[in-house]
Parts: sequence; C-alpha cells; structure tokens
Amino acid sequence: MQTRKLGSAGLEVSALGLGTMMMPDNEESVDTIRGALELGVTLLDTADIYGEFLEQRFGGNEKLVGRAIKGRRDQAVIATKFGITHTQGPKGDPAYIKKSVDASLFQLGIDYIDLYYQHRPDPGTPIEETVGTLAELVKQGKIRYIGLSEASPDLIRRAHAVHPITALETEYSLWSREVEDEILPLVKELGIGFVPYSPLGRGFLTGQIKSFSDLPSDDYRRHYPRFQGDNFNKNLEVVSLIGEMAAQKGCTPAQLALAWLLAQGGHIVPIPGTKRLDRVQENLGALQVVLTEEDLLQIERISPQGVAAGGRFPG
Repeated sequence: MQTRKLGSAGLEVSALGLGTMMMPDNEESVDTIRGALELGVTLLDTADIYGEFLEQRFGGNEKLVGRAIKGRRDQAVIATKFGITHTQGPKGDPAYIKKSVDASLFQLGIDYIDLYYQHRPDPGTPIEETVGTLAELVKQGKIRYIGLSEASPDLIRRAHAVHPITALETEYSLWSREVEDEILPLVKELGIGFVPYSPLGRGFLTGQIKSFSDLPSDDYRRHYPRFQGDNFNKNLEVVSLIGEMAAQKGCTPAQLALAWLLAQGGHIVPIPGTKRLDRVQENLGALQVVLTEEDLLQIERISPQGVAAGGRFPG
C-alpha cells in the first residue's frame, strides 16, 4: 500500500482512505471496513453525526466503525469529527468539545482518536479558543492530531498559529475544484495535509448513474442541484467524456477521477465512501493509474474548474 504524510507532525496514512458516512449499520459494512484494513487502507473517516444521516442515532456510525476495528486497532487511523448539530448550529466551545470527544471515544470503543476534526466552524466561538481546547486534548492523550473541515483561509491561518493543523477536509473532485484558488496553495504553504471528501462527486463521477431515476426514492442526492433537471444532463455529458478517456487508459471512471486527485499533490489523501468491498478494491486500483502530462491536459479540457452545473449543496 502506498502511504502519504498528512501535516508535518508525523501522521502517515494509506494514500486512499475510506469514508464511512453512508454505511448502514449491518454486517456487510463491518466486513467492508475489515476488508479495507486487510487491503492496507488505514485511514477510516467517520463523524459523530453520521449515523443520523441514515436515521440511526447520533454516534451510530462511530459505533459501527468501533465494532469493525475491534481487535484491529493497530491497523487503523481513526478520524472523526465534532461540531455539527441539528438544533444549535455549528458548535466549537470548550464545554461542547470536551463532551463530544468523550462521547466519540466511548462510541468508538478506543482510548484515543488519531485525527479529530472540527466538522464546521462555529461563528460564535473564536477559532483560537476551539483549537486551544483541542490542543489540551492532545496533551491529555485523548487525540493525537487536529483537523479542520470546510474552513476558510483566514480561519486556517489563525488555527494553525495556535497549534499545528494536521489536515483540512473539504470537498474536492473533478467537478468541485473551488479549493484550487486559495485553499490548496495555503495548506501546501503551511504544511497541512488535504483530505478531499466526495472525491467521486457523490457517485456521479463513477459513471454508474445514468438517469435521475437511477437514484432510489429516498436517496439524499435527489435534493442536490447537480443531480436535478438540466444540470443532471449537462453533468452527464462531462462524465461521459471522462468515461471515454478512462476506457482509453484501461481503467474505470472512478479510478481515473481518483488518480487525477492523487496527482494534484503528495499531501492529498482522498476518502471515497462506499459500503461495498468490491468498490474499495476498484478505488485502490487508482493507485496503479499513471497519468502523463498529456493525460492531465486532456482531463483539464474535459473538466475545467467550474464545469459542474448546479451548486454543491441544496438551497
């Protein structure tokens, strides 16, 4: 397994991680996580709120991950998050953080969290206060490294001045390239790792979704602008071109999209999410895809920044 370093404090992880957000709480998910570990995937990404996305309880996804890594803790680098609430908005005050980290340790069934992210910035709490509290947790041994998610350049700089930030997790893919303007240059300058979530465009870039009706009636993606109406058809045209290039390269569209991300810098570690082990195996095939300068130029022509029709989120 190829590995990469996140940040400058020594955290080393597999070059591709595994996002667990949409995993149902069942034995197939447990088997997928364990299978990924056996294949050499070390970075497992969860969050305290993820269970609620599948109508499970708060902390449910962490409990699933904890069950899967039982007896395998030394194989896993556990990343989880705090700070998203349904009723109070983003939270980052010291009391909330201390309560959240203890709850996550309990749900995961572990003694420490490898990488602890603030899931979304809290406009009501100075980032210096939030990161100061996280730095205390590092000293206490409850967490090893500090991360941020979807933070602005200003917040990243201010946070990093308090305590080294190991990783920033933000959406990045062939159809979500907004981070290239300011975020990617900044994290590279500061020596912060970058962890792209939704690296396959919430599944669209795999080429498996051919029409809106392919999405189950209860699929959350039905509410996202890029999957609706004319936006869907325009985006499908781009995915078709990616598929044609992938066929020429002898790989799948997903592998091409992930290989492109990996080629953007050695500090980048994508975390494609799936509940199926065969998809994990397919995604890992991206590590064997070699992209030439001409390949990268062709991808740029196919999917330049701003190519996606529709916004990233509903509303």
